[in-house]
Amino acid sequence: MSRTSSSKPVNFIGTKDIFVSAVRFAMSIEEPCFPFGDELRISAQEQVDYMLGEDEDITVVMADDEVKSVVRIGVYNIIHSFETDLSSLLLYPSLEFETAADSTIMRKVSDLEWMCNVLPKMDLMKSFVSNWIAISSKILAIIEDGKFDHVMWGLKVKLIELTCKVLEAVSYGSVIVPASSRVQLLKTWFPYIQKMKPLLDSKAVAETSFRYVMDEDLCQAIEGAIVSLVLTLPSNDQAEILSDWIGSREVGYPDLSEAFEVWSYRSKSAKRRLVEGLHEKTDTAVSS
Repeated sequence: MSRTSSSKPVNFIGTKDIFVSAVRFAMSIEEPCFPFGDELRISAQEQVDYMLGEDEDITVVMADDEVKSVVRIGVYNIIHSFETDLSSLLLYPSLEFETAADSTIMRKVSDLEWMCNVLPKMDLMKSFVSNWIAISSKILAIIEDGKFDHVMWGLKVKLIELTCKVLEAVSYGSVIVPASSRVQLLKTWFPYIQKMKPLLDSKAVAETSFRYVMDEDLCQAIEGAIVSLVLTLPSNDQAEILSDWIGSREVGYPDLSEAFEVWSYRSKSAKRRLVEGLHEKTDTAVSS
């Protein structure tokens, strides 16, 4: 049950009202009146950032059920409107394609990046992770459409950066999701990352002005998160993912050698314990 504001001190009520109002504009739950728009949205995001870092009452405010509910609604709205806007790009004529993307999609990407920075401070990153996993296959189905083959490189890198945030949150335990969701996350994004890294690198070599690459920090973060995530999965799922990795042509990145070695050691140890257990039962049966 949500706590009622009547039982709270005045400073809590005021802080909560300001914070909820800022969240509503920051996450586009409420559309600002003309002529404001992006300016008010960005200002509201800055206000939320400030309150999370500086306001002494914010910890109590974030424990309030109503506040959590408003934030979760905002997360859902932004992620799913991003999917809708991305899908709508396929309807644009080629000449208007990238202009529409720059004005609409990249603004939503900026909102997604902002959420990835503030939600951990609210202890609500799980809301982002769950929604991102839910729409990941749809996002990739759109971005891998032939219409996107030679355009939107910046968006493609941003999608990988956002997914890195999700991979890190899940693999290092700050967000707990079921094994089935962890498997889905890996199986959806791992092949895409495998494909995009060498493609981006080759374009950067061929075109000196091409700037959309996965930098070293991003590559290391993704590889470390994927290795850790693989090792959290049930053994059969680990085996399947590692088998796909070994069988692919892009075994260089991400490098899952460490995960493969750990899985092999664990598998051998489990097999040895099983054999020893069977021998013990056999010896017991013979002696009796």
